[in-house]
Amino acid sequence: MQLAAALQSSYSPKGRGPNSGTSRRTLSGFFGLTPGFPRSAGCFHTGITDRNSLVKKRPNEQADVGTEGFHRKDKHASQSVLTQVDAISTVPQDIRGDWVLFHPVYSQEEMKSVEVLHREAKTISDKMVYNLVQVTRWGFDFVSGYKHKPLPRDHNMTTEELKEKGYILGEAAWLSRILFLETIAGVPGMVAAMLRHLGSLRLMRRDSGWIHTLLEEAENERMHLMTFMTLKQPTLFFRALVLGAQGVFFNIFFLAYLVSPRTCHRFVGYLEEEAVMTYSRCIEEIEAGHLQKWADMPAPAIAIDYWRLAPDAKILDVIYAVRSDESTHRFVNHSLANLNHTKDVNPFAFREPDMFVKGKRVGFERSEAEQFVQESHDILSRGSKVSEIKH
Repeated sequence: MQLAAALQSSYSPKGRGPNSGTSRRTLSGFFGLTPGFPRSAGCFHTGITDRNSLVKKRPNEQADVGTEGFHRKDKHASQSVLTQVDAISTVPQDIRGDWVLFHPVYSQEEMKSVEVLHREAKTISDKMVYNLVQVTRWGFDFVSGYKHKPLPRDHNMTTEELKEKGYILGEAAWLSRILFLETIAGVPGMVAAMLRHLGSLRLMRRDSGWIHTLLEEAENERMHLMTFMTLKQPTLFFRALVLGAQGVFFNIFFLAYLVSPRTCHRFVGYLEEEAVMTYSRCIEEIEAGHLQKWADMPAPAIAIDYWRLAPDAKILDVIYAVRSDESTHRFVNHSLANLNHTKDVNPFAFREPDMFVKGKRVGFERSEAEQFVQESHDILSRGSKVSEIKH
């Protein structure tokens, strides 16, 4: 069976297509909440429902303050016109809600299952983009003073000595590095989604589910930035650097995606490998006591709301969640790079593997993606009517 046809009927249950009303979030919630589905072949995580990697927030689950906007299901916090659904204004800070696209919510076990992995570059194009990522990282490390040297065994150096010799970074340096990287990381998903969206309009045909996943990736990276912005406000010089870097990277990636989407997804996959490595190093430094200011710092409210963290969550929990997101992007982009971007459907349109898969593998090969799509088709076929899918 060709991968392009494997999910054809899954995309049109009862005559409904992917863009004709069937919510991916609804289907994802269905997969996570419906009993009786075993976690076979690493496809499902059937842990606690409000921490399941595929489950949306339950209707009665409390959220912290939502800082991105009003959700139509939220109750009005006051009688002010600003709290109305159709208000044309900035939403007050006391509005709570689920105001973002689908994104995974992780259990503690999932977040700690992520491994630093690398996909071997086999083709000429893969080797080119991998070397490009390495050169880019070397340049940024050099400019930012980040050396990423392994700590010597049985050292007795103080935290300050470790900083001076380039073994670790301080909190301020970590924030500057993270903020800059996240402003760049949100570009590829948006560019790719935009080009596929325009292509779908121009060719007047369906996109096979790629656009939504790419938009979710872009927003997820932006939410990383919004989270860390609560800890540090960049200077004008920093903002100017971001402006220049974003302008250059956007246009280069735009042109590259027109030429070879597969190569661009591979590039992002390698970029996310570096991100997982960076956040893993940050976690190690926090747990080793080298970042004392972050040891007991409470997680920002926006992070607690977005990842459904515990009310007493710390910055360390946020870093674990961000690393899990980067692992998801690593897995998804390496998988998409193995597909035919003109014919194959997006295997993650209805569901994604849990972190016990995404955190321990770099991606699906094309045959594995086809099997995953077929499993999604079987799940939908076993279900009843779309209208009966649990929210």
